[in-house]
Order: sequence, then C-alpha cells, then structure tokens
Amino acid sequence: MRRLGLRARVTAAFAVGALLLSALMALVSYELVRHSLLDERERTAIRAAYFDAAVVRTGLDTETPDVYEVLRSLDTGGSRRALVHREGQWYARTADEGPSGAVPAGLVAMVAAGEPGVQRVNVDGQPALLVGLPLSKSTGYYEITSLRELEQTFQVLALALTVVAMTVAGSGAALGWYATRHGLRPLTAVADAAEKIAAGDVTARLAPGTDPDLARLSTSFNRMVDQVAERIERDRRFAADVSHELRSPLQTLSAAASVLARRREHLDERTATAAGLVVEEVTRFEHLVDDLIELARSDRPAQREPVDVVALARRVCRAHGLPESLVRPGPGAAAVLWSVDPRRVEQVLVNLLDNAVRYGGGPVAVRLSRTGGSGVVEVDDAGPGVPPVDREVVFDRFVRGRAAHARAGGDGTGLGLALVAQHAAAHGGRAVVGDRPGGGARFRVELPGALS
Repeated sequence: MRRLGLRARVTAAFAVGALLLSALMALVSYELVRHSLLDERERTAIRAAYFDAAVVRTGLDTETPDVYEVLRSLDTGGSRRALVHREGQWYARTADEGPSGAVPAGLVAMVAAGEPGVQRVNVDGQPALLVGLPLSKSTGYYEITSLRELEQTFQVLALALTVVAMTVAGSGAALGWYATRHGLRPLTAVADAAEKIAAGDVTARLAPGTDPDLARLSTSFNRMVDQVAERIERDRRFAADVSHELRSPLQTLSAAASVLARRREHLDERTATAAGLVVEEVTRFEHLVDDLIELARSDRPAQREPVDVVALARRVCRAHGLPESLVRPGPGAAAVLWSVDPRRVEQVLVNLLDNAVRYGGGPVAVRLSRTGGSGVVEVDDAGPGVPPVDREVVFDRFVRGRAAHARAGGDGTGLGLALVAQHAAAHGGRAVVGDRPGGGARFRVELPGALS
C-alpha cells in the first residue's frame, strides 16, 4: 500500500481536526439549543395549561356543568388540545374521547392523587408535551401541546450545523494545503537542488537568507555540496591526469606495436603470436584510456543546443560502416531539432552501436521517437538479449553481461554502457534495456526536455 506524502498527511490532519472540532462544537451547540428551546416550550405549555385549567375549573363549578361546552370555550389554537378526565370518563372538544389513548396511566394516577405532572408523548406519530393538572378529587385536566414545529426547527438546525461542520472541514483542508505548500517550500528547494546535483550540476546552492529557521540547514547543505563538488572535481582531475599521463607511453607502445604488426610475417610463429597479442592489448588499452577520459568529463552538465539527431545518427552509422537505413525516425522526431548535447548523444549512439556489433549480433534498427517532451533513442540488436538479472548492473562501470563474456572473449573495457547511462543522466534521463519483439535486446535512452 502506497504511503501518503507529507503534504497529503498534513492536509488530511488539518481536515480531520477541523471536522472533529466543528462536529463537537456543532453537537454541543445543537444540544444546548435543543434543551433551551424544549425548556422554554415546556414552561410556556405549563403556563398555558394552568391558565386553561383555571378556566375549566370555573366552568365546571356549577350545578349542571357541560364539560364539552367548557372545553369549546378554551382558546387553545391549533397547537394545543385539551382533555378532561372526570369520574372515570374522558371528555374532549368533540364527542369522542380524542387523543385520550396517548395519556399514560401513570400520569393519570399521579393527577388523581392530586399531583401535577409533565410528560413527553407521541400523538399520532408526532412528538407532543402532555401536562396533567388536578382540578378536584374526581377531575383532572390534561393539555397536549404539539412539538412538531419545534422538531422541524431541530432538523433545520441539525442540517445547518452539518453544513457548517463540512465547510469548516473543507476550510481546514484548504488551510492545511496552504500551510504545507508554504511550509514545505524550503524542502522543495532542497529537493530541486539535490536533483540538479544528481544530474551533474554541482553549482546548485540554497539561498541562506530564505528562511531564518532553516539557515543552519542551508549552510550545512551548501557546505556539503561544496565538499562533494571539490571531491568530484579532484577525482575528475585525477582520472584526467592519469589518462593523459598514460597517453605518452601508450603512444610509444602503439608505435612499437604497429612496427611489430608490420613485421609479423618475418617473425617465427611464437613471436608473431606474441606480437599479435601485444597489438591487441595496446589497442584495448587505448580504448580504455579514451573511455576513462570521456568518463572523467561525463559528470559535467549537458551543454544543450539544437541538433538534427536524425542526421547525427545517420552520420554515426556511416562512420561505423553501417547502412543509414538502420535509422528510423518516428513521427514528431524527424522534422524538429532536439535540444541536446551533440557530443554526448553522438557518444551514446557510438557506444550502443559498438555494443550491438560486439555482443548483440549486429544492430537491427536505430529508432528515434518522442514521448511527451522527451526524446527517445532506441537501438535494437539481433543477439540473445540481456537476461533480467543483468539488466540493472549492465550499465555499471567495468561490468559486462553474460553475452559479452560469451561472444567477445573479454576484449571490451566495460565502460561503454556506463558512459551511455552517464550521458543520459546528464540530460536528466535514464538508460534501460529490455527485450526486442522478435528476439534480441532493445537499449532505450530517454532524454527529457529534448523536444518541446
């Protein structure tokens, strides 16, 4: 399972925190408002019930009281309903008993005992408040106040508080995203600088005055980069110096080897064989020195300029005695110039073609295409391919795959594909190898920013 990034986690934490806080506040507000309104409605209902009970008591205090007529004289409006329980019989404004079935027996017993009572009940599926008041030993007055409108108010209040909670949560997420965007900006600058350094640009530095809290980080980072750059330059200079120092004796050896090569027919068999080995090893030594010098320069940033890569690939093929028809430009890659380092791209093509000739049974195609803004160079060969276990290490320095050992007898330097990977990294890209459809290997070099 992929772990969320720091920005996503902080944003989510802000959102969840804001949601929990707003939900808690909404719940507390809802309960406070609900209890406040219910208490107020209960006090109002009790006052109205006492007033109406006084009217009913007065109306019943006659020789021949008409209970129905007394109840009809009450001004209860549409939200209150009056009941009288007299000598075991229920009376309402109409001839039927009305909602007397909603009156709990316990409340009836309480009122009959001379104690007033208040209870919340359901009448016809709707919430209501029931107030019971004793009028005499045999008579009790009951008034039912509907709470339907109050419940609707609670529903609207709950909906409004829910919307507010969701809005606050969204605002918290936006605040978290804004805070992380600005708070992580120094880390983004560190990441950008690290990427530039990884691509070979050791001049990348952090501005020390960007954030006072990160001044120590900026200073330490810049000091580290200075030391890395110094070490890289020292190693590069050492490799270049050694390579150049080797050139003088190597040229002497090469001249002597060429003399031996021209006189091989005048030598005996054993001496001629030894002379041939000397010539081969000196030639291999020359290639190794050339690769070391190129490797010492490959850590520098790519010097991009507009290049006709199709023409460059055809020229490289001609120089190696290969047909130009191997070059197969894809759509969108032939009609435009690529923004690349021409020396590095030429070296990539040379090394990949040389690798195909030496170890891959010869090149089959040189494909030039584009993927988004990246230029892609692919070289197919007709060899046995590269086993999956070797595909990660084949681009390392002084590493050769199984095919190299099986076919070339160990005459390679082990630096050709390492240089290909180095040149790709200088462009911010990468070099990979896979299977070619139909057999063989396909070496792929991606060059981001080559095509816009």
